[in-house]
Amino acid sequence: MSRIHLLSPQLANQIAAGEVVERPASVVKELLENSLDAGAGKVDVDVEQGGIKRIRLRDDGLGIEKDDLALALSRHATSKIRMLEDLEAVASLGFRGEALASISSVSRLALTSRTESQDAAWQVQAEGRDMESVLSPAAHPRGTTVDVRDLFFNTPARRKFLKTEQTEFRHLEEVIKRMALSRFDVGFSLSHNGRQIHQLRPVDGEQARERRLASLLGKGFIEQALNLDVSAEASGLRLWGWIGLPTYSRSQADQQYFFVNGRIIRDKVVTHAVRQAYSDVLFHGRHPAFVLYLELDPALVDVNVHPTKHEVRFRESRLVHDFIFRTLHRVIADVRPGDEHAVPASQSVDAPAALSPAPGAVSTGQSFSQGRMPLYQGSGGPARGAVQEQIRAYGELHEPAQPQVSAPLEMPEAAPEEAPPLGYAVAQLHGIYVLAQNAQGLVLVDMHAAHERIVYERMKQAWEQDRVRSQPLLVPVSLSVSEREADLAEEQPELFERLGFKVERMGADTLTVREVPVSLARADAGQLVRDVLADLVVFGSSQRIDQHINELLGTMACHGAVRANRQLTLPEMNALLRDMETTERSGQCNHGRPTWTQLSMAELDKLFLRGQ
Repeated sequence: MSRIHLLSPQLANQIAAGEVVERPASVVKELLENSLDAGAGKVDVDVEQGGIKRIRLRDDGLGIEKDDLALALSRHATSKIRMLEDLEAVASLGFRGEALASISSVSRLALTSRTESQDAAWQVQAEGRDMESVLSPAAHPRGTTVDVRDLFFNTPARRKFLKTEQTEFRHLEEVIKRMALSRFDVGFSLSHNGRQIHQLRPVDGEQARERRLASLLGKGFIEQALNLDVSAEASGLRLWGWIGLPTYSRSQADQQYFFVNGRIIRDKVVTHAVRQAYSDVLFHGRHPAFVLYLELDPALVDVNVHPTKHEVRFRESRLVHDFIFRTLHRVIADVRPGDEHAVPASQSVDAPAALSPAPGAVSTGQSFSQGRMPLYQGSGGPARGAVQEQIRAYGELHEPAQPQVSAPLEMPEAAPEEAPPLGYAVAQLHGIYVLAQNAQGLVLVDMHAAHERIVYERMKQAWEQDRVRSQPLLVPVSLSVSEREADLAEEQPELFERLGFKVERMGADTLTVREVPVSLARADAGQLVRDVLADLVVFGSSQRIDQHINELLGTMACHGAVRANRQLTLPEMNALLRDMETTERSGQCNHGRPTWTQLSMAELDKLFLRGQ
């Protein structure tokens, strides 16, 4: 090996560029962060050939002084931190002072800027080959323009790893989208090869923000999203934003945006908390959609853990995890039929396929003894008066089931004013679906899926009230774990006791399980304890036992729910509808399938071309 020597500034910057500049999208991200930190109210981005040939970014921020232009292209040169205390509570998006130096080392860069106090603008140019800066006067309004040409022109090994122009532009456009979601008060424009792609004006107010969301994520997201804003004053945490309804699930995790103090991040603690909140309502293999913003004291989060600043580390990760989980879990649980955001499953976007019963599963030879469905005369509008009649006919809905109705229902003239959200049952289809009529039109309910959720939620409530009962093992189970896991088990015996386990430490890396929950007596006790310890190490908390118990309760609820082809009376069907309106998460069964859908009168009229 050769003697130890210092690397040249050019080589050092190119090595640093390998961490910061991965592709054109990385350049745009770093430049946008600088613009936002400079107080820009409008940012224009023009790119050519997906950003490979040229990236030109202009903002109207504070600008850079003439004497600081050349210094701005040096490594570790920044105006955002001065001492260690600043690094411990970073409030800006950028802070390392490496972005411009790294970009200029692998491209031909021109930086033009003017401050409010300067009479003229100045430009500094640098090329990656020699890194020499050339300063010259220029014409420019207040703000900064960064022009990056021929990315990786001097590092062909990096350039050949770039993808096609369309692929690189998609990555670049995604960066613009994320920045536009993080700062609603800033205007953004994006042009590609001279064609305008996005033109987003600064917005203020909830409706204006939702319009920007609709333009970036599609109308389907905002139409089926729940708006939330929850603060925990004791811990200084605030979580706000939008989460998609479970029926708006996605096949990919392509609409998941989480911001911490305005910085978009990918964090395993956050991801785990969100997944836990949706665990009871998502169809298997599906992903939720959300745009969420977490605000907390900058001193409680470390943003200096990754070169690209995509990851953070929370000082109190368990507190953050539990706050996010509890907030989202409660918001999802509070959705009821009739709520403004309780969008029926038929309107969901990218809905899971094959949710209907398999062919042949329905017997059509059933005999029905229900009364005739009420008909309305004339073409003046829907038969909404029938609902009023049903309000009077089925006032005592939760009484024991009555004999099936055989007499026809008469049509009253008065229109209903206080009909419940899911209306009243009028028929049963093939022993599987309940057809109900409400003020909006037709409601279809999968009776087994709906009853399964109702039974499941009641069993969970009963379980919580009785909590976990334990039983001793005839032969205690010995586990070999790491010392760290053994320490956690010894430090938190109350956690395992609450979950129904009695765990004792028998050595530096040995645990003994002496008691397990009664309901999980046949489960693998050793594996359950290991899973709990693994969650404690990574997330600071664990829901493993609750998950196993919920799986058991879900299986019992599935077998205990009303089965297909069982004939229900009208009072029984109406009792089911009323229970759905008061049950948490009644829009989905235990497996994440939708339980009901709504067809409005306008949609029904459209099927038959009425009024056209």
